[in-house]
Amino acid sequence: MTRRRILFAALSLVPLAAACGSKSDTSEASKVIAVAKTTTTSSTVALPLGKPSRIVSLSPTATETLFAIGAGPQVIAVDSFSNFPAEAPVTDLSAYEPNVEAIAKYQPDLVITDGTNTELASQLNKLGIAVLEAKAPKNLAGVYQQIETIGAATGNIAAAGKLSTKMQDQIIALIKTYTKPTAGKVRYYYELDNTFYSASSKTFVGALMAQLGMFNIADKVDNSTTAGYPQLTPEFIVGENPDVILLADSKCCQQNAETVAARPGWSEIRAVKAGRVVVLDDDIASRWGPRVLDLVQTIVLAITGVTPDPAIIYES
Repeated sequence: MTRRRILFAALSLVPLAAACGSKSDTSEASKVIAVAKTTTTSSTVALPLGKPSRIVSLSPTATETLFAIGAGPQVIAVDSFSNFPAEAPVTDLSAYEPNVEAIAKYQPDLVITDGTNTELASQLNKLGIAVLEAKAPKNLAGVYQQIETIGAATGNIAAAGKLSTKMQDQIIALIKTYTKPTAGKVRYYYELDNTFYSASSKTFVGALMAQLGMFNIADKVDNSTTAGYPQLTPEFIVGENPDVILLADSKCCQQNAETVAARPGWSEIRAVKAGRVVVLDDDIASRWGPRVLDLVQTIVLAITGVTPDPAIIYES
């Protein structure tokens, strides 16, 4: 499984199948459905009511969220990419090439995935296993909603709501600390790997940058076939002369300010000359859980004080 396939998760959402229960379960079931109905699952098996005790997470983002809302003791296994927090029970389960039989051996009462494998939910459903597909959101509102969805599905509604509210407040406060340039926009290049794949404003991370008033050079070449993840050329990037370069490939591809500056012609890019090549944590940059706050903080620090080129005409 390549990093590229892992990064290019589908962003579409599917409705939640209705859960059933006795009259005594009605209130709790309605909470689950009300919070989760716009998220995530094609499960034909009703989500468990109360607190499921044997959760398997096949999504690093979901794993981080589960532990952040206090559902860690309910988690019995997580996929091999779920490397945070340290206490997560990491296994060799693969989220991208899943083995249904291996998952079933854990006898889970709930499996949470990121929805990138379209066949997995139906395969697990046939075994009577409920599935929650927590797909990549399109914006910060989707992040907060998904945290509350996972909280509802795991019986941690109050804790999830508290975390969601806290994140919103802190991110709003961070964004308010950033003073946008009086003229123009900060132009940026967001690098997913060293073959110059990028993320346009149609993606979650791109939408996040847009909230800060930044201009994404990848938007110029994104189209219906690239689905938010166009592959740029070195010549195009140099020609666009971005003010900031954000590297989300430091771990996978060993990229940093020095390797970027060594690329032919890149030493003349404004971002390189001004020391604005920012190394992001690959994991944090590719997930949409509680650590989104860390990503926002890193970006705000990176663009504070940047003066865009006044000669550039910015597209609306």
